[in-house]
Formats: sequence, structure tokens, C-alpha cells
Amino acid sequence: MAGSSFGQFFRVTTFGESHGPAIGVIVDGVTPGLELDVAAIQHELDRRRPGQSSVTTQRKEPDTVEILSGVFEGRTTGAPIAMVVGNKDAKSSHYDAIKNLFRPGHADYTYLKKYGLRDHRGGGRASARETAMRVAAGAIARQLLAKRGVTITAYTLRAGGVACQSVDLDEIERNPMRACDAAAVAEMVKRVEHARSQGDSIGGVIECRIEGVPAGLGEPIFDRLDAELAKAILSIPATKGIEFGAGFAAADMTGAEHNDELTPSGFATNNAGGILGGISNGDEIVFRVVIKPTSSISRPQRTLDTAGEPAEIRTKGRHDPCLCPRAVPVVEAMAALVLEDHFKRHAALRG
Repeated sequence: MAGSSFGQFFRVTTFGESHGPAIGVIVDGVTPGLELDVAAIQHELDRRRPGQSSVTTQRKEPDTVEILSGVFEGRTTGAPIAMVVGNKDAKSSHYDAIKNLFRPGHADYTYLKKYGLRDHRGGGRASARETAMRVAAGAIARQLLAKRGVTITAYTLRAGGVACQSVDLDEIERNPMRACDAAAVAEMVKRVEHARSQGDSIGGVIECRIEGVPAGLGEPIFDRLDAELAKAILSIPATKGIEFGAGFAAADMTGAEHNDELTPSGFATNNAGGILGGISNGDEIVFRVVIKPTSSISRPQRTLDTAGEPAEIRTKGRHDPCLCPRAVPVVEAMAALVLEDHFKRHAALRG
């Protein structure tokens, strides 16, 4: 399937389906000699793993990673690293009753139009289950970026109409929403649980902050760093929009308000989100991404069957009532893949 690979110098290719025997990824371009921390890869997978709290899907997957190649005696060899994760708790029978119906909000209709056939079991290749392997690959990129002094932190900024009023990075992993404001968590959880009780779901916003990226990273004109990050983030299922720095608020600002003035101690503001002309300016990179409400809901909805006839559908199974908590590590992973790729591209240019 075209479109399953990402990156140039640090390149990943994912494979597998939601209800197949396994999902996997091949990571090419990993610096040889890296002491690979497999526990750190597993930790990131555990953060994305289903069934981790009451506000996520109750599908029970251990998501234990197995490394098949590219590592010898604990160090990367420079050869492609292949990793797989088994699908242990897929229940394809949940989809038998709707295999000939198009689920609203899903890729069922478009996949059939493109390929002439589709895997109805959990969405097949279109399922967000695939993102587990992005997280595994991103965990390797993060280990390389850590040696460069780069840190990536994402968190739920808003969910179900409830917005965080403060940002406490220490709070993120303490609550099931992975929110940055402890005071907002209780109401977020309440709205998630209410939506679930109504057979519905809610959306939200994830913010990501990246520190330690020096000035000069990015490739104009078409491979601008913000454009590459945007492509990576919007390739994540359920993402519907992205903004950097001041973002869409810039539409109501003047040039004097939006411009980040330069001072001897650095930029006075960061409305640009750390990127100017598609190239990092050395400031913190900040972006926000919209996560839509989960499409799989049990409320009755109008649809069509594969013959084009009107029908009603209720999607059964185990689904996240809010995707934000489990999407946080996916956002971090995709950002890591972009940055490591651009560090390697920059090194090829400048040495």
C-alpha cells in the first residue's frame, strides 16, 4: 500500500491491520552503535496501550514489542530495525453484523472506493491500532534526540469543551486524561463518562512543546519544518487541524502584535511557535492539534449499505470515548520522527 512509509534519512514503514495476527514497523537510518533501551520503547507503547484506564477502550492488548533485526548485543547495527507487536485481543465477530454497512466518520466508504475492497474488521489498515508502531519507532528517535538535548512533551489541553487553565508538565502522567491542569481533570472525566453513557464520544485539543532544537533545522521551500510536522501530525487518525504558536489567533492580530521581536537575550515572544520561514529559530517549538470525537459510537446513525441502500447502524465493540489520552504519545512520536529525520538531513548538508 502506497503511503505506508515516512521520512528520508530516518525512514519508517508500518504494516499490519487492526485484526490481523500482528502489526509492525521497519525503521531504517538508525545511527549504528546506539545502546538501544528496549524498556524505553515498551514504556512508550504502554502509554498508548488500550485498556489503561476507565476513559479508554477496554480492548486488552499487552502490546509487548519484539525486535527482529538491526540490534546486536544491545546496540544498533545500522541495519533496518524490524519490530512487531501481536494482536492478542481482537474480536472480529463484533463487526460481522455491520460488515456491509458504512460506519459514519470512518474510512469504510473511501477505502472501498479507492481499493475496490476493504477489511471490515475494526477498520483494517485504517484503524488507529497502526499507530502503536509509530510510537515504537518514535521511541527510537527519542533516544537519539535525547543525546542532542531535545525533549518532546505533549498533553491534553482541552477535552469535551473543558480547557486547562494552567500548564503543569509534572501533572500529565498523573491523571487518566493526560491533561496539564489537575483542576480540569475531574470535569473532563465527567464529560467523557457522560458521553460514554449516552453511546457517544467527545473530542479535544493536544498541545505539544519541543525544547532543545537549535536554530537552522528545516528545508525550505516544500520541506519546511512546520510543513513536515503538520504532515506527520495530520497523518495520525482522528486529527483534523493543526496550528503553530499563536496559530489561528494571528487572524485577529496586527503585525506589531504578532511579530516576535529579537533581543540580546532571545525572542521577546513566541507567536511563530519556534519556526520562521520553515526553519527552526532556536525557540521552543509549540503546536496544537485538534482530535475529533471518536467515530465509533453506539448511538443509532443513518448510513448506506454496500449496495447503496439506506440503513441504520449502531457500532458495537470496545472504543475510546475520547481519543486524547492515548493520542498524546502518538503526537510525541510523530514529532520525534520528523526531528530526527531533519537532524540527519541537516548533517548531510552541513556536516
